[in-house]
Amino acid sequence: MEMLSTTSAIRDEFPILEEEVNKHKLVYLDNAASSQKPKVVIDAMSSYYVHHHSNVHRGIHHLSQVATDMFEGAREEMRSFLNAASTKEIIFTSGTTEGINLVATSLSRGVLKAGDEIMITEMEHHSNIVPWQMAATYSGAKLVVVNVTPDGQIDMEDFHSKLSTKTKLLSVVHVSNALGTVNPVKEITAAAKAVGAWVLIDGAQSAPHIQIDVQDLNCDFFTLSGHKMYGPTGSGVLYGREDVLNEIPPYKGGGEMIETVTFEKTTYNELPFKFEAGTPDIAAALGLAEASRFIKRLGYDQIAQTEAELMSYATEKLGEIEGIQFIGTAPKKSGAISFLIEGTHPSDVGTIIDKLGVAVRTGHHCTQPLMAKFGIPGTIRASFAVYNTKEEVDTFVTAVKRAVKMLK
Repeated sequence: MEMLSTTSAIRDEFPILEEEVNKHKLVYLDNAASSQKPKVVIDAMSSYYVHHHSNVHRGIHHLSQVATDMFEGAREEMRSFLNAASTKEIIFTSGTTEGINLVATSLSRGVLKAGDEIMITEMEHHSNIVPWQMAATYSGAKLVVVNVTPDGQIDMEDFHSKLSTKTKLLSVVHVSNALGTVNPVKEITAAAKAVGAWVLIDGAQSAPHIQIDVQDLNCDFFTLSGHKMYGPTGSGVLYGREDVLNEIPPYKGGGEMIETVTFEKTTYNELPFKFEAGTPDIAAALGLAEASRFIKRLGYDQIAQTEAELMSYATEKLGEIEGIQFIGTAPKKSGAISFLIEGTHPSDVGTIIDKLGVAVRTGHHCTQPLMAKFGIPGTIRASFAVYNTKEEVDTFVTAVKRAVKMLK
């Protein structure tokens, strides 16, 4: 398949980039919320519904067998994407939120107990806070929160001081959606496993930007969302180490996850089906696999180079704006820039630049505790994908300057 080596060729893959917003050409800088979809992903899902649709795993007829082969082929693609040891370790989900809820709910069913500790950090997305609060409530375990430094990094001294043999589970974000901070998850994982803890890495923001190798990370769980990595909404993967997945109870009950059912007792299916109750979103899984192939065509070296140049250029140009304050200035960042401008409210700036065709995200970014830590209501966040350009950054910065002039 043809490699995509130029920005123009890459942009041609995304039909939505030709759209206009308020009579301005769309400048889409909200990729951390959800990236746009290339034609190959759209076509893969459409082709499935037009030519191959049937329920999977349950039929002996031709269409069911074809759909099953395609679905399990998508699982193999995602195994390869994450470098998991086996397809048994790849659980299809609706996204990172469901993946975290799956683990949290399963662990609260007799695995976690009073005296255990669940460790998270101050920079977590609500999806990596609330499920653990619920798990702590149900199990009697204690939630322990690691501090974040003023520049937006995990306070490693605080992390090591709070980590102990009581720590049963550590759940940590790989790349912060609000700050763009890239956390040293391999180092953190090694420390947690040294005290006997299981480790879950929230990879929603890292999978689009950083090549993932779960065996090298040595984590027990890794979650991702398809819609943030050029795939469809409602798609995602939970990677779980086979021995750990075998140890914990199922998340949902119903079809596919059973081996035998009687009114007296149910026995559960083997992995990965033990955690996949009901009819899956087959088309979304196929679209996610196609997104994985698309990223491989691009190559993470090209993605990293393009996005690093955009981040650097945008930071420089935004720095020219009087009164700007960058929120999250860690030396290692990926994908997103958050900032405030003195004398303005983030939502006011976002509303004005939307009129000029520029899409960014404003608000607390589902990280209210982190915003409270910094004493701010929220930020303006520009987040980048491989199809963005320096010309779009120029349009964005010009729009922000215009908004500031109007608001002051």
